[in-house]
Amino acid sequence: MSDHPNALPPLTDSGFLVNTADWNEQVAQALAERCAITLSEQHWEIIRFIRDYYRSYNHLPNARMFVKAAQKQLGEEKGNSIYLHRLFPKGPLRYACLIAGLPKPPGCL
Repeated sequence: MSDHPNALPPLTDSGFLVNTADWNEQVAQALAERCAITLSEQHWEIIRFIRDYYRSYNHLPNARMFVKAAQKQLGEEKGNSIYLHRLFPKGPLRYACLIAGLPKPPGCL
């Protein structure tokens, strides 16, 4: 990885990090910019949540389980599809995982 602030480590053809260990907050910022997403504290909360989930269970949930798990941990107002789609309009699970430096989730094309 170069010293350029927006330089990214190697990515898969679908834009996910090849090596999840390459992730940090600067990489997340650059990945979000590539997806035309401006990260807010609400985004970071979901990114931290999905990273913790992956660390705890060593796998990623499907979209329905993602919403349910977010609801259980973050409450009704954040654990629902409408809220998550507002943050990640093109697909909450896919883009939360991508920006969080995690593998491509199951069922994502």
